[in-house]
Amino acid sequence: EHSEIELAGLERRLAEQRARYDAAAARLSAARREAAGRLAADVTSLMAVLGMPGGRFAIEVGTDAGAAPSVAGADAVEFQVTANPGQPVRPVARVASGGELSRISLAVQVAAAHAGSRTCMIFAAVDRGVGGAVAEMVGRQLAAPGRRAPALCVTHLPQVASQADHQLRVSKLSDGRTSRMSVTELSVAERVEELARMLGGVELTRKAREHASEMLNAARAARAS
Repeated sequence: EHSEIELAGLERRLAEQRARYDAAAARLSAARREAAGRLAADVTSLMAVLGMPGGRFAIEVGTDAGAAPSVAGADAVEFQVTANPGQPVRPVARVASGGELSRISLAVQVAAAHAGSRTCMIFAAVDRGVGGAVAEMVGRQLAAPGRRAPALCVTHLPQVASQADHQLRVSKLSDGRTSRMSVTELSVAERVEELARMLGGVELTRKAREHASEMLNAARAARAS
C-alpha cells in the first residue's frame, strides 16, 4: 500500500549514502596520490643503492568516479618502473627481470616500513640474480627493517647472510623412508664455518674462513656505526 513512499525513501537514503561514499573515496584518492609521490621517491632512491642507478619507480593512481562502490575506493593503482635512465616507466610486471623484481620488492618493503610497525617480514629469493657488491647492499637493506621489527630472510649468499643479527641453518634429514627439517641457530664460530662453506666449495680453506670472519666483523662494525 505504501510501496511508492517507501521506494522514494530508499532512493533518498541510497543517494545520501552514495554521496558519503563519493566524498570518502575522493579523500582516499587524494591521500593515495600524496603518499604515492613520497613512496615512489623513496623507492627510486633505494633502487640506486641496490644496484640500479638511474632507475626510476613511479606509482600511477587512476580514479574511475563512475565505478561501482568498493571497499577499496574508486582507484586503480599500478606500480611502474624503468631500470635504465632515459627510458619511460612501464608496468613492473612487464619490464622487470627476476633479479630486478626481487630488488624492487625489497625497496618497496623497506620504504613502506614505518617506525611503529611490529609486523614480522619474511623475504625469500629477494637476492635472486645478484652477487658481489650488490648482494652486500641487498643484505644491508634487508637488515634495515630488522631494526624495527622481526625480519626473516632465506638466502644462499654469504654477502646477505653476514649482515644478519642471527643466522639459522636449515637442513633436510632423511633416513631413506621419511624426511624432516632441522633448524639450528649458529654461534659466531659456526657462522664463520657456514659462511666459509657458502663462499668456497666442498673443501674449506683457511682463506675462506678468514674471508668469512672478515665479512662478519665488517657487518658488525657497520651496524654499530
